[in-house]
Amino acid sequence: MGPVNWIAVGAGWAAAALLGVAFYGRKAMFGAKPALHLLAAFLLLASAAMVGHMLARVGVETLQAKPWLHFMMAGGLALTFIGPALVITAVRREQPLREALYDWSYWLAAYLAIGGTFWLLD
Repeated sequence: MGPVNWIAVGAGWAAAALLGVAFYGRKAMFGAKPALHLLAAFLLLASAAMVGHMLARVGVETLQAKPWLHFMMAGGLALTFIGPALVITAVRREQPLREALYDWSYWLAAYLAIGGTFWLLD
């Protein structure tokens, strides 16, 4: 396993956070409950760090030879784990499926942005 690119983790986290503001507008900004927003920011940072760890396990040489792995691996997490979990939760709670699909689209874009950031900074 190679070292985690912590600069890319931070940059990927920032890109995903900015996408959150683009997707959710004022709801993504600090409001009446700043502690919840700080928790969400920390969890988003943990997600970016996990992508960094996953890519470090693949190794720089492999990623340079196969740059699409940045997007395939990061986007694959959103497509096959996060999205289905959002939809399953919405169905179980009888919430609108449209909202779950919108959230899924955010997470896919966020993870692809994180993967793209690693691609640019590796």
